Amino acid sequence: MTLVFATNNKHKLSEIRAILGDDINILSLADINCHADIPETADTLEGNALQKAQYVVDHFGMSCFADDTGLEVDALNGEPSIYSARYAGENHDSEANMTKLLKKLGQNNNRKAQFRTVIALLVVEGGETRQHLFEGIVKGEIIRERRGGEGFGYDPIFQPEGYSQTFAEMGSEAKNAISHRGRAVRKLVEYLTNKE
Repeated sequence: MTLVFATNNKHKLSEIRAILGDDINILSLADINCHADIPETADTLEGNALQKAQYVVDHFGMSCFADDTGLEVDALNGEPSIYSARYAGENHDSEANMTKLLKKLGQNNNRKAQFRTVIALLVVEGGETRQHLFEGIVKGEIIRERRGGEGFGYDPIFQPEGYSQTFAEMGSEAKNAISHRGRAVRKLVEYLTNKE
């Protein structure tokens, strides 16, 4: 089975390929010569994921899945959520995003947060498109200083519940085993393998 993953994010791509293994051939946007800046204008993670997958279906006619992930911080009323990647500006600067988040949290002792990934799968078969949504959540907290050199995004300041390490200290295999994206992808894989 071949599926397009609507991303050019190399981190996400290698993470997904590692979780999926060889059963499913995953193509990136670059692999199908899609170089458009696909809009993400919805006000929910679900909406953005669907918007990206629908773009590929509309323009390339291929089955596709897309994800949107947000960090949701309790004390900030769920921020940054859909703005996670560009929290500190349009240039997707992880360091600036973490700095802004830590500054906004300040000395607040409520450090509870969760990462939430929504995957939208659009399967094109016989002229029809079927839609499926899969969600993965990992709860944890925002620590006060960066720790670890692995991962990307907010990984150095996010410590998952029940662990003493941040995502950035874990290494990709350990992180994938418990991460929000890992959980959503496993639901996707379960669906795809049961469908075969």
